[in-house]
Amino acid sequence: MTVLILATALLIAYWAMEYWRHQRNVSAIPIRIHVNGTRGKSSVTRLIAAGLRAGGKKTLAKITGTLPRVVLPDGREAAIIRLMGANIIEQKYIFRHAVSENPDAIVIECMAVNPVFQWITERKFVRSTISVITNCRPDHLDLMGSTEQSVAMSLSNTIPQGGVCYTAENEHFQLLEKVAKHRHCRIHKIRPTDVTQAELDKFHYIEHAENVQLALAVCAEAGVPRDVALEGMIHAHPDPGALKKYVIQDGAKKIHFYNVFAANDPKSTERIINMVTGHLQGVEKIIMLNSRSDRLYRAHQLVDTVKDLDYTYLLLTGEIPDKVEAYAHHVGIPAAKVIPLGEILPELVYKKVLELTKTESHVLGIGNMAGKVWYGAQIVAHFKHKMKASMKANEEGKWLKQ
Repeated sequence: MTVLILATALLIAYWAMEYWRHQRNVSAIPIRIHVNGTRGKSSVTRLIAAGLRAGGKKTLAKITGTLPRVVLPDGREAAIIRLMGANIIEQKYIFRHAVSENPDAIVIECMAVNPVFQWITERKFVRSTISVITNCRPDHLDLMGSTEQSVAMSLSNTIPQGGVCYTAENEHFQLLEKVAKHRHCRIHKIRPTDVTQAELDKFHYIEHAENVQLALAVCAEAGVPRDVALEGMIHAHPDPGALKKYVIQDGAKKIHFYNVFAANDPKSTERIINMVTGHLQGVEKIIMLNSRSDRLYRAHQLVDTVKDLDYTYLLLTGEIPDKVEAYAHHVGIPAAKVIPLGEILPELVYKKVLELTKTESHVLGIGNMAGKVWYGAQIVAHFKHKMKASMKANEEGKWLKQ
């Protein structure tokens, strides 16, 4: 019994020492930015860090997106290796490493989904001076509640006590404002009205105006001028899940492939599909839905989202095409539109797209990037490879004509 009491006392003492050490590490970094929201967290985290670096702020960033990464103060990236899966305790080790760099700022993407874990992450691990909530859209409803209001309340757990919060959320802003007022936190709603299309065109991938505007507002709060921050953002590395377009010229046919796998909640997916292909006429519009066996509800959500949109074909890739096909027919999508492929070789997926393309097609990969074999990532890599081969063949053709 005495040994048990002694062991328990030692364990408690160890925990107390670890907590004190972590709080010391947190207090050593003057600017602490915690980025939360349904969509765009990884992109906004990268944009803020790039803007701060450009403004002379020594900044370390931690991304939990498609591939978990630490972005070092010089812009280099280091992979986060997880031996036992994601755990919010990971944030403690990030701060321990960050302090060794003696940074002016740290930008942390919230890695928690469970509302309780979001609260713990903010109050015990990050204690942000600046909070960011990108948006509040219906996603992870099994953990954050069945309504958008419950999602907004869950995300509000990272609004800091006595700090400042920036958000691009419009529909549920009053709810966030009420929570911020209760915590004596200044909250600002930004609208993407000050970012021009000409500025967005300078990015080498498709970036959303609200992400850029949000990041610019945060950088301004930290003392970095707009033009300086924007220039840094334009030259920053995007997240692997960022919205990108790959254009392939294959003989007389032209394929535009869009990587939309990261935007896998219904509302974000619908917005991007309408943004990319809503104005197009006279071309094949192909939606490629990649599914995971542990995300059937997500596949059903996305089928419900796209069923009434304007598209030519719905290709079903991934782990459970038969179940997704059955649901697509159940909600009224014509059988002629639905083509189940499963996890066939990415080259065969490409050949199917080429076969369905008459002269020009626009293909949007939606659903899940990951899975047991990261099949969505394999598809993206293959279409990227096809684009490079197409560009090389085009250059060689020009050279031969000279």
